[in-house]
Amino acid sequence: MSFEAVVIGGNFAGLSAAMQLVRARLRVLLVDAGAPRNRFSEASHGFLGQDGQTPAAIMQEGKRQLSLYPTIAIREGKVVRAHSDGDAFIVGTEDGGEERAARIVLATGVSDTLPEIPGLKERWGRSALHCPYCHGFEVGGGKLGVLANHPHSAHSAMMIPDWGATTFFTQALFEPDEEQLVKLTARGVRIERSPIVELLGDNPKLEAVRLADGRIVPLDAVFVAPKTTMASPVAEQLGCAFDDGPFGPIIRVGDNKETTVKGVFAAGDAASAMHNATLASASGVLAGVHCHQSLVMSSAA
Repeated sequence: MSFEAVVIGGNFAGLSAAMQLVRARLRVLLVDAGAPRNRFSEASHGFLGQDGQTPAAIMQEGKRQLSLYPTIAIREGKVVRAHSDGDAFIVGTEDGGEERAARIVLATGVSDTLPEIPGLKERWGRSALHCPYCHGFEVGGGKLGVLANHPHSAHSAMMIPDWGATTFFTQALFEPDEEQLVKLTARGVRIERSPIVELLGDNPKLEAVRLADGRIVPLDAVFVAPKTTMASPVAEQLGCAFDDGPFGPIIRVGDNKETTVKGVFAAGDAASAMHNATLASASGVLAGVHCHQSLVMSSAA
């Protein structure tokens, strides 16, 4: 067997999982497609010890540290297929290569689908944001908006006033119910029912939004939760079960981060409804530790 574990994905979750596995002296292959979800952000915030660093710099340093361990192999490329083969797994890359391993850790992440509003995609990760805990401090004190595109948007709008004056844009799709309206009003949130049809300003800066009725509303940043899909088909190919998350499907895992397929573990955004750098890294640690322990228990049986 070439490797005891293959980690698919080289962002925060995958790097953290691989670190635990190589420190357990396992032969590990890390395959990274080089297209992390956070590549649009200028900096990662709220990540203890890494606050303000670019995601690319954090990942580069993580790979450098991993490369110092003698049992790691790091390859750039995309895993496009995987299947079980007895008690092991075969993974195939887009260049036609194949590797065999006893365990797989999926840190494959998700892909974002944003509302089709002119000017939104170009500002994604800069002035169009998904997480106030990741980016709220940097836009704090400004005029902030929440663009409703899912049933939980009103809850998000209740959080944002701690960072600045907030307007909740219902987009004529997600009208707050009576209880939500009371809470939003208590939080000082302004309700705007005319939909945003365009983001304005010197990209990537946001200066205002144009509404369907023609009005221009000044804004410094807008928060929106994108819909998500799996960034890789591998979990589905392996037969992993999925749950319906608030923004899209997530890989079903237990407390030990093992999927419904024995020997396959998952971590990071693909396996969690909560998306955050620290949480992704922590879930990677758990996946790596439990992956190692599963190999120990298997050899001792």
